[in-house]
Amino acid sequence: MAFSSSLSRLNLIPKPSLPYALNTLKSLNFHKLLRINGIRPGLSSNDSAARFSALKMTSSAGIHTQISRPQDDLIVLGIETSCDDTAAAIVKGNGEILSQVIVSQAELLARYGGVAPKIAEEAHAQAIDKVVQETMEKANLTERDLSAVAVTIGPGLSLCLRVGVQKARKMAGSFSLPIVGVHHMEAHALVARLVERELQFPFMALLISGGHNLLVLAQDLGQYIQLGTTIDDAIGEAYDKTAKWLGLDLRKSGGPAIEELAREGDPESIKFSTPMKQHKDCNFSYAGLKTQVRLAIESRNIDGKIPLSSASSQDRSVRADIAASFQRVAVRHLEERCERAIEWALKIEPSIKHLVVSGGVASNKYVRSQLTEVVRKKGLQLVCPPPSLCTDNGVMVAWTGLEHYRIGRFDPPPPADEPEDTMYDVRPRWPLGEEYVEGRSVARSLRTARIHPSLTSIIQASLQQRQ
Repeated sequence: MAFSSSLSRLNLIPKPSLPYALNTLKSLNFHKLLRINGIRPGLSSNDSAARFSALKMTSSAGIHTQISRPQDDLIVLGIETSCDDTAAAIVKGNGEILSQVIVSQAELLARYGGVAPKIAEEAHAQAIDKVVQETMEKANLTERDLSAVAVTIGPGLSLCLRVGVQKARKMAGSFSLPIVGVHHMEAHALVARLVERELQFPFMALLISGGHNLLVLAQDLGQYIQLGTTIDDAIGEAYDKTAKWLGLDLRKSGGPAIEELAREGDPESIKFSTPMKQHKDCNFSYAGLKTQVRLAIESRNIDGKIPLSSASSQDRSVRADIAASFQRVAVRHLEERCERAIEWALKIEPSIKHLVVSGGVASNKYVRSQLTEVVRKKGLQLVCPPPSLCTDNGVMVAWTGLEHYRIGRFDPPPPADEPEDTMYDVRPRWPLGEEYVEGRSVARSLRTARIHPSLTSIIQASLQQRQ
């Protein structure tokens, strides 16, 4: 059984060049080498000669290549299959979204009451070829027009990640395209730079979704300080479970369903306790709040098996009060953690001016309105991608791939004849940044195995090695 090592290396080499071993270069024909540097076969001989002259020849140590294609003309395909959406998109270096396609597993979520990894994997496998093909057709491009392929390699569900990685490597190998392994949470943070082109490092990011609660200080591309994370459940998980217990339509997913029902309720009707009030850090916990909600539902004899659409007016009113009270406390927990994290971040990087809020839960209007007030009090600006770019999507993967590709962080094309049973390096638990000392959770460190070094530590080690 073969093992794919290209994505595990990530070739995190700083600009301006990416070295290739001599044996790798010998296996590349002229057209392959052109495409790695953003030059498409088919250009006029003058154009090709001019751009190829930018390749830097070195001594017997190998050839160092420099991406010479104009930055705005770069075209990257992004593939995302980390959880329950099969997504692909094509983005140009100037930020233009040429196409995007998403196939949702909403029906499966409603049927099984959440994500079932094996079933999600099968759904990805059935959809991935069609999704990528439709993405290419919508952009009116062929594979030979691409500069590179970017794909999420973690964190996420390993079975699901493997589907996207396999498709990306097959495509990249068949057409001699460089490949960029993307960190899912970094992609959520960096898509804000596609939307707000003036957003520069350093900035803060709150990344909130079904599986993640993460507060980071983004110091540079690929370099993050983790200020806080969840020690148990993420806010999206709490929304989903509450929605299920209240008998809401999960085809909308838990967040939108709770937000809609909460508008009918009294947020002060049930006095849920705000989590971790006694902990003066920036970590999150939603397991206790979930328990409070479950007990409140049971004490009021609400049967979640009876859908909201069939509930009596009185029953509906009680469910709405629970939804509103839950949302108020869940978001208040976010507010308190963000307030402290901003104080910490400003001590480290006083020049910070923005807080990015992204991830699926960031599409919640109540969340946005409450956090807008928090950042205003702290003298910062809130940057939120549009809802369509907050949930998992291919655009964020393609854009993050572009950001790394343009400074030389990519892998060479994988073998075109890679075996079907190749063991791909996917990273279901992959930290984004290194923990800030004051934000370290001993309890979490003891019970959570870090299977992979953080993205930040990998890049820092690579930079130090080059120096």
